[in-house]
Amino acid sequence: MKKDLFNNTYVGWMEQGPESNIVISSRVRLARNLQNMPFPQRLHEKTGLEIINLIKKAWQADDKFLLKDMDWLGFDQLSELDRTILMEKHLVSPGHAQSSKSYNGLLVNHDGSISIMINEEDHLRIQCLLPGLQVQECLQQANEVDDILEERLDIAFDEQRGYLTSCPTNVGTGMRASVMLHLPAIAITGQLNQLVHHINQLGMIVRGIYGEGSEATGNFFQLSNQITLGQMEHDIGSNLVAMTRQIVQQEQILRDNLNRHMRIQIEDRVGRAYGVLTNARMITSNEALTHLSDLRLGVDLGIIEDISLSVLNELMVAIRPAHLQRIAGSQMDALSRDVNRAKVIKEILQSGHNSVQTADE
Repeated sequence: MKKDLFNNTYVGWMEQGPESNIVISSRVRLARNLQNMPFPQRLHEKTGLEIINLIKKAWQADDKFLLKDMDWLGFDQLSELDRTILMEKHLVSPGHAQSSKSYNGLLVNHDGSISIMINEEDHLRIQCLLPGLQVQECLQQANEVDDILEERLDIAFDEQRGYLTSCPTNVGTGMRASVMLHLPAIAITGQLNQLVHHINQLGMIVRGIYGEGSEATGNFFQLSNQITLGQMEHDIGSNLVAMTRQIVQQEQILRDNLNRHMRIQIEDRVGRAYGVLTNARMITSNEALTHLSDLRLGVDLGIIEDISLSVLNELMVAIRPAHLQRIAGSQMDALSRDVNRAKVIKEILQSGHNSVQTADE
């Protein structure tokens, strides 16, 4: 039975988790390839389908709940809109979503916490995605899936180099760990460039919320490791957690300072964002994310009450182009999307809050 990709399937990361006022989600991705098979960029249909069948056989043979609780989504059976919705939910990469080949697909469990991209840049990209700061928990689950598949598949591995991958930068562990962060106080106080420079020196990288090639908008950022060769998976995860905790501490100190010394200015900023989001007749995606960032800050500082972070996480996805078109039931031009985006924001905020609180009330 085909899933309705617009409804609440595959969105467990939207819930609240550890440090979720600053860390929206954590992700670990393991890149794996089958021995003696061309990398996906050099596949043709016959070999690509052979890989699909081998992976499906390994999945279907597993008697553990971890893999049994997964759906198979073949990309040749999904519309471009459906594939884009999967990307907007952070389950597949932008490049993977663009493909409709018969040997591209996705295995995903009911809440989206575990997914496996098939024949993206590598034959398998095992992903675990959890709410809040849960990098080590993601690594544990991803490794469990990896162990199950390696029992049944001949994975390309070199004793000296580690796991062999399509991109040389992933050779070794094949692991990318990342956290999605909301850092408005660091941005407001002008410390963002200094932080990014420090992070880069430590072998990590800051990107937009859709990873490589995406722009950082609304003070939302993805922090991830750059080095996969010569490090243990646990060490990569531990280093990312340590760096994230430092950033969380810095962001929290700056939020507290803003709350004490610039409360009126922050209330004004949050109030203006709330006013635009609840009254705008039309709004672009970038403008919406910018105001949602201010709204999140207002929720954390107690300026706005009775709006949950989960609702704001939902909005971050619901305002994306494919989700808006699924709601409308038709394709839309940019102007129509901006009009419908404003309508969706108002509806979700009205259903998820009761009041706005300021210092004078």
